Amino acid sequence: MENNQSFFNSTNKKRIVSGIVVIILFVLFLIVNPFSWNDAGNRTVVERTNGEQIVQFAPGIFYAGFFAKEKEWPNQISVTYQSDAAELTLEDNGIEVGKIMIRFSDATTADVKGITQFILPSEEKEMILIHNTHRTPQSLVIKRLAPYTKECLQSSAQLMSSEKHYGGGRAQMAQDFMDQLKEGVYLLKTEENIVYDSLEKEKKRIYQTEIQYDKKTSAPKRKLSSIKEYGITVADAAITDVDYEDKVDQKLTKIIDAATKSAISKQELMTAQQQTLTAKAKGEQALVEIEYQQKQEQTRQVVEAETKVKVAEQDRLQQKIAYEGSILEAKKIKELADAQAYARSKIMKADGALEMKLNAQIEVQKVWADAFSKYQGAIVPQIQTGGGSSTNGALNFMDIMTAKTARDFALDMKPVPNQ
Repeated sequence: MENNQSFFNSTNKKRIVSGIVVIILFVLFLIVNPFSWNDAGNRTVVERTNGEQIVQFAPGIFYAGFFAKEKEWPNQISVTYQSDAAELTLEDNGIEVGKIMIRFSDATTADVKGITQFILPSEEKEMILIHNTHRTPQSLVIKRLAPYTKECLQSSAQLMSSEKHYGGGRAQMAQDFMDQLKEGVYLLKTEENIVYDSLEKEKKRIYQTEIQYDKKTSAPKRKLSSIKEYGITVADAAITDVDYEDKVDQKLTKIIDAATKSAISKQELMTAQQQTLTAKAKGEQALVEIEYQQKQEQTRQVVEAETKVKVAEQDRLQQKIAYEGSILEAKKIKELADAQAYARSKIMKADGALEMKLNAQIEVQKVWADAFSKYQGAIVPQIQTGGGSSTNGALNFMDIMTAKTARDFALDMKPVPNQ
């Protein structure tokens, strides 16, 4: 029994020793593990025991070497300036350095909020230079990226006044800021000018800052970029807010009030001018309508007069035609009458106007015949004496009338002898 117990204790001791040895070996393996892991979005700088330095850009497992030192760097580093105080810890590949104060060309100041994203170089040599110079991302941001960002912001602010920035210069300032971040800070020159401040009713000395340009290339003169030598580039930059000092806010309030009053005055003036133009337009419209109506009446009268004239002319023309027609008709009738008269005269000359005489004789005979037929007296005498003529008075009367007629017609009443 005692032997079994001692064997059991001996076995447990061996197992414990073996476990301890395994743990020690595992720890030693972890310490001297030649393999390492690079996370996506980062690069790892490796310092080997022989002094060699390499950079692992690709994500995943890689061979680093025994007892090698490793330092992870983000591929992109964001410099944020949003908070009142700096928080110099790397969080989500960004470091908060606190709001940046800028000064405009009119000596007024403002606190700027924003974010700038920098891309670390993809070349091993440049990355090793950054690592050897700054050792940590925090050091890179504090000693290089943040100061460079601040210098570009301040240089951009010096190119305009706070009033110009408020009045529409925000986009220009953002463009100048980005250009200097990528290419280098402008070399500036300052000129002094005296201007009259209409709000404060006094003259002020204004310093106008301008960019220096190269006479040959016409390109802006710049300081050597403190990030280009390390191969660092700018991914993006944004100015999210500009908080002016109280003095600027008060001045801007006065400017806004003055601009508002001016705008109201201009609007009232424009309204009055518009009303005047409207009244003038209405008056002109009324005059045009009256003139149009008068012209319509004049046109109507002219057309009516012209119509009357044309009608009169047409009437005269018709009368003239009728007159000329009547003249022609009269001429025709006269010519016909003359022709008939001529014909009758010729006939009368030819037969001694026998036809007319016969017609006249017929009418005469009708008259005395009618009168004789109406006679109521005694045609034959009631008493006859001897020795008188054997003819009676009626017969004698008829003979007389016949002889008279023959004489009137100059007729030869003698019987025509037989041929």
